Amino acid sequence: MRAINVVDYDPCWPLLFAEISAEISILLGDLVLSIAHIGSTSVPGLAAKPKIDLDIVTISDDALPTAIDAVRTADFIFHVDRGEKRWAFTRDHEGYGSKLYLCGPGNRAPRERIRFRDYLRDHPERARAYAELKRRLAVEAGGDRDFYTGGKTEFVSETVRLAALRT
Repeated sequence: MRAINVVDYDPCWPLLFAEISAEISILLGDLVLSIAHIGSTSVPGLAAKPKIDLDIVTISDDALPTAIDAVRTADFIFHVDRGEKRWAFTRDHEGYGSKLYLCGPGNRAPRERIRFRDYLRDHPERARAYAELKRRLAVEAGGDRDFYTGGKTEFVSETVRLAALRT
């Protein structure tokens, strides 16, 4: 198993998001309703795995098969949908990676991820606690990504709940 690498915030991450977002916009054209930078790399100052996460919402559920096929033909690795009607793709670059989540407009996951991101952006103390949790879990996980992700679940759920209370 590869070690889970949580690093200090890199001010280049928003620029990398912009590059990937532009590429996806060209690739998918008018199939895209929105592209959002999500995940820890989208929160200024937050330590993260060096992986740029993007939520891509299509204009309709009917546009999904065409969008999925288009992303699959690019140099992204396709990951099976786990019944969430959200398809994931990854790509590694030198020094960082990217993960795209592709879904239709009715999927609630993008809204929850943006709530989570915005809450951390607005509450630096919560972002610091999240960074500490991620660093600890990365060490404890010993490369076990399921352990690492599972260890964050309660914190993420609680943050999404707190974010929902303020809207």
